[in-house]
Amino acid sequence: MKKVIALLLALCMVFALAACGKSAPAAVSANLTMGTGGEAGTYYAVGGVIGGYVSQKTAVSINVVASGGSAANLTGICVDKIYDLATVQSDVMTYAYNGTNSFADTGKLDGFRVLGGLYAETVQIVSVDPSIKSVTDLKGKTVCVGDVGSGTYFNTVDILAAYDMTIDDLDPVFQSFNASTESLRDGKIAAAFTTAGAPTPSIVDLATTNALNFISIDDAHMSKLLAACPWYASYTIPAGTYSGFDSDTVTVTVKATLVCRADLPDDVAYAIVSTIFDNTADIAALHAKGAELSLAFATDGIAVPFAAGAAKYYAEKGITVATS
Repeated sequence: MKKVIALLLALCMVFALAACGKSAPAAVSANLTMGTGGEAGTYYAVGGVIGGYVSQKTAVSINVVASGGSAANLTGICVDKIYDLATVQSDVMTYAYNGTNSFADTGKLDGFRVLGGLYAETVQIVSVDPSIKSVTDLKGKTVCVGDVGSGTYFNTVDILAAYDMTIDDLDPVFQSFNASTESLRDGKIAAAFTTAGAPTPSIVDLATTNALNFISIDDAHMSKLLAACPWYASYTIPAGTYSGFDSDTVTVTVKATLVCRADLPDDVAYAIVSTIFDNTADIAALHAKGAELSLAFATDGIAVPFAAGAAKYYAEKGITVATS
């Protein structure tokens, strides 16, 4: 009788497993480092939220570190091999992958792949000098143009070019988000270019102590900029975004994008992307920029190949992305 019972129990287990389909795969585990941006910027804040969430919900542990921004992050992945993941601007990663524009002299960096677009990054031109009303008013002024090689720096170059200006028309200062904010607060610089999701924490803090004015890009120069640099999109920062910010500001955006090293295992890439985009509401509750997460934004207008593991996830959602 015992043998019969044992046999029946065994058969029940077989049928139960068959009914459930494939058994669940073993948990994917990895220890990764993510490069972001300056500690006062949105990259670092959003990167911390995403890294922390993935680390909590999966066996993929992500150590999020502050860095010099987009170009430094891509070099950190492809050359220095110190990052496994990074947040970068979509324009800068396109330059790097193709070896054009700012990467024409150093050569292409193709040792990275895309996991997905995250949110819109806004180019913000912030001033504490009330006499500065337009980009042309920046001539001869002490202006922070971002860290050397950062996405902010490249955006500055592009916007100035639309006004037939170059960095040499300014008295440029090369600083991170946090340093430029302190320089504005102390009156050491007249204005600063900052590319980050608005509202940006460092600017929110600055607006509580200083009267700020934000410089718009006028229609004629906007048209010229978009014609020369189609990777930008026009964007309006609405009034009320910051304390004392009582009128809309017209500027441009690029796309904050999560990338990984090209040889990141497919199952790890899949685990990261699925955890992020299957739980957007949870992430939005942790940071306002999480509200911008969507499958369409993650995949539209990306000119660099995706990681195969990410492509697998998007395919399951009915979206085809290029992996080469």
